[in-house]
Amino acid sequence: MSRLRAERLARSAKPFLARGGPKGERCADCRLVPSHCMCALRPVLPTRAGMCLLMADIEPLKPSNTGWLIADVVADTYAFGWARTEVHPDLLALLADPQWQPYVVFPGEFVAPERVVTQVATAEGKRPLFVLLDATWPEARKMFRKSPYLNHLPVLSLQPEQLSRYHLRRSTRMDHFCTSEVGALCLELAGELRAAQALEAYLDVFTHHYLQAKHQLPVDWEGAAHLRLRGLR
Repeated sequence: MSRLRAERLARSAKPFLARGGPKGERCADCRLVPSHCMCALRPVLPTRAGMCLLMADIEPLKPSNTGWLIADVVADTYAFGWARTEVHPDLLALLADPQWQPYVVFPGEFVAPERVVTQVATAEGKRPLFVLLDATWPEARKMFRKSPYLNHLPVLSLQPEQLSRYHLRRSTRMDHFCTSEVGALCLELAGELRAAQALEAYLDVFTHHYLQAKHQLPVDWEGAAHLRLRGLR
């Protein structure tokens, strides 16, 4: 994730300015202002599942992006910038790696029925690899349509009971989830319940830190979100 951010900054024609502290400074890892840094809270949990983030052009630069939360929790997380006219060779190699069973995570209503699955069932010797389109909903639809190298993969359609709890950026549809929420739902389907719960709690902590910083309020280190995360780490 840090590599993608550095590469994207290097391509920028003008500086990317995100509001922060007195000089706009932010932690290079958690993207929060230094007074609200949460790097020390990173949960470390083993998982069999892997994550592959295909990131829209500007996503690595957004402080509100939640894909990096997945990378903190899931050791085998891979991130690639998406472009319509080219594909990174390492991405193609990852998708073809025999240890993985890739699933493209996308709403089934937009996909041919024969490609859609709602459960995670990998063959013996294979590990699930969830391909997440880290973008706004209009961008994600375009990425899905214009990525022919994904066309042979099964599409995992999530059917969650709960509505999104993410409050930093809002989709026009309440059944659209932020990237971190999608990752947690995938982990749960893969039988990685503890990791899924840790990622959910990590998102709640991030949201609290982000909003407290935005409103220039102190972090509640003994709040419910922090206590829940502490119990799962």
